[in-house]
Amino acid sequence: MAGVLLALATPGGELHAGDPLKVTLDPETRYQTMDGFGASDAWRCQFVGKNWPLEKRERIARLLFSKEVDGDGNPQGIGLSIWRFYLSAGSAEQGRDSGIRNVWRRGECFLDGDGRYDWSKLEGQQWFLRQARKHGVERFLVFPNAPPVSLSKNGKAFATKGDLHLNLKPGAMNAYADYLAEVLEHFEKEGMPFDDVSPVNEPQWNWDEGDQEGTPAFNAEIAELVKALSAAIERRGLKTGIVVGEAGTIGHAALRMAELGQPSDGRDDLARAFFSRDSPLYLGKLPRVEPILSAHSYHSVWPVDQQVGNRRRVADAMAAVDPALGYWMSEYCILQENGEIGGGGRRDLGMDTALYVARIIHHDLAITRARSWQWWTALSQVDYKDGLIYLDDGSDGTTGRMGPQVESLQRDGAVRESKLLWTLGNYSRFVRPGMVRVKCEIEPGQSPVDGVLATAYRAADGGRVVVLVNLSREEQRCDLGGDGEARTYTTSADANLKAGKAAVAAVPLPARAVVTVCLE
Repeated sequence: MAGVLLALATPGGELHAGDPLKVTLDPETRYQTMDGFGASDAWRCQFVGKNWPLEKRERIARLLFSKEVDGDGNPQGIGLSIWRFYLSAGSAEQGRDSGIRNVWRRGECFLDGDGRYDWSKLEGQQWFLRQARKHGVERFLVFPNAPPVSLSKNGKAFATKGDLHLNLKPGAMNAYADYLAEVLEHFEKEGMPFDDVSPVNEPQWNWDEGDQEGTPAFNAEIAELVKALSAAIERRGLKTGIVVGEAGTIGHAALRMAELGQPSDGRDDLARAFFSRDSPLYLGKLPRVEPILSAHSYHSVWPVDQQVGNRRRVADAMAAVDPALGYWMSEYCILQENGEIGGGGRRDLGMDTALYVARIIHHDLAITRARSWQWWTALSQVDYKDGLIYLDDGSDGTTGRMGPQVESLQRDGAVRESKLLWTLGNYSRFVRPGMVRVKCEIEPGQSPVDGVLATAYRAADGGRVVVLVNLSREEQRCDLGGDGEARTYTTSADANLKAGKAAVAAVPLPARAVVTVCLE
């Protein structure tokens, strides 16, 4: 939501030294049902899953997917419940002729120019897909950024400058839908069905620079593709649902850009376009379309008062279209310049970036009532804040050379865990699909800049999970009400989901830390 300026007063309150914060839960006041937390295999898993030593691949898979614990009860991984499989467009086979300079951002395609399918392609991604299923990941989503190059207008996996339309040959909409359905059917026959397909990704951007695969698309084109895809899935008797959106910003998802002082060119206001019964593009009646709109939290998070205000405005706009319409935050990494961690440049394995993101997770769940929260890419081999797990060549102890120019990283390297990985795990490992977010309040009121944030969730068996985020530089204690002990899992500068126990009336919350409390 670049350029959106929404001033909003934020709550604040003085902390009373020695007194625990009072956290009040109301399990009977229920909000959204959670669908899960996820990440994508985009760009890096293609090499790591195919070429890296098996021991390192399996370690990475455990970190991402495992729900197991060690002998002391500490989680071995963050237990992602959603895995996003990138269905690339064929730029890898084109090589340098693809026009995409970075080899890591090219991708193979199952379909060749003669209409033949080669299911051995995307080998590295398929390895991680099988590992995710082995570890019990509950939900799988497939997403393309662009149509196969054999079906594109310009023979490329990215758009031509000046052309804002879907990069698809005239008359090829049904062929593209059939291709997507063929992929879905293949994986279902292989025992690896996809629960969801998201057919268009960030259509509001022009994707004409050759930085990566991508295509713009107008709302009317998206609607035409979704209708064709729904019919193709139905004809094959598949159960895959279609998730509409992947808007480039949350503003594009539910607001008219003209309302924000920006041009409106038919690629915004997706909620009204696709889920208002009065819209000529209404998709809600299609049998395979899920009642979910997805969007990305880019360019809407700084400063913090605007982070809060932006989400309130978007939530109100979506509720005005249909109060029952679900929302997914389906992609995020650090892009926006800010006063806390600077911006996307330079990787950060520590708590500063982890807490910056934890605040965004909290507000996406608590304000826009996101049913799912999904990080952009699971692995990163660049000096940028876009990964959960980082790869470098290990040439300098705790760090090493990174970037697309380090060709050896296609075959092996060092694996670095980030605090962001484990902080996401404070949510993903314990807030499981089907749990319901419930009312949770803190007294005295807390600042979203440097206070304590809390959300709570209820399981079907009555168990409750509370996630506490301490943005301050001082240790706090939280009184969750009641007697007895609760299990706690702490991520801090010196702990990664460290298991412990604490009195429910005095849960310790270290400075600059995230603590998940599991109440029976």
